[in-house]
Amino acid sequence: MTPSQDVDTVNVPNIDPEGYGNSDNDPLDELPGEVEMSLFDHLEELRQRIFYSLIAVAVGIIGCFFAVKPIVQLLEVPAQGVKFLQLAPGEYFFVSVKVAAYTGFVLTSPFILYQIIQFVLPGLTRRERRLLGPVVLGSTVLFAAGLVFAYLLLIPAALKFFISYGADVVEQLWSIDKYFEFVLLLLFSTGLAFQIPIIQLLLGNLNIVSSERMVSGWRYVIMGAVVLGAVLTPSTDPLTQSLLAGAVLGLYFGGVGLVKLTGK
Repeated sequence: MTPSQDVDTVNVPNIDPEGYGNSDNDPLDELPGEVEMSLFDHLEELRQRIFYSLIAVAVGIIGCFFAVKPIVQLLEVPAQGVKFLQLAPGEYFFVSVKVAAYTGFVLTSPFILYQIIQFVLPGLTRRERRLLGPVVLGSTVLFAAGLVFAYLLLIPAALKFFISYGADVVEQLWSIDKYFEFVLLLLFSTGLAFQIPIIQLLLGNLNIVSSERMVSGWRYVIMGAVVLGAVLTPSTDPLTQSLLAGAVLGLYFGGVGLVKLTGK
């Protein structure tokens, strides 16, 4: 019998079952261990989270409706020197419902965002989960900054233009419904426009678009900012559109710098 026949075969166990020793397998790109759920379980969870979100929005709207008068008075402040008229029966009531709906949705949006995060969290990698905190915080702060920017700069600028134009020809008596359609739309659209740096941060950290590529398309960015300013502002005056377009450009290039700081 040869010596080779006396040697037993030894099976070496795999001491790296997760593949972390492989340089091509980044641990940050792995899914953390989660309990597997069936399709029906996912649908049931989605139904519950939508239900909770709708309940929260309904409670927020009802609460804002009972406190709508101070909110209406606050939104009327930029239109100094203008008298508002109720041109149809129940117009102020429907305006109150509309204001309460917008305000209630904004106030309950953090809870809605929390429900969305909890639903998608099991499908996110470790790298994507690390982005959740900065993205949520940054998105909230930027949306609030957009509301403040619109309230303090955009709305007064637009109203000043409309009041001064034709002031010696017509008396400023405005429909309260049309005024609040203008104000609420401008507030909400500006808050959404201020989310641009967050979108850039996500695209950069997910290796979809680099900061150099963002800068290289500056001509298209300027054109897009002008178009966005014209689309998002409900007024047609050039001053309001220019203010929003300038804010969009500042946010975009600020987002480029943010992506650059992250090394992307």
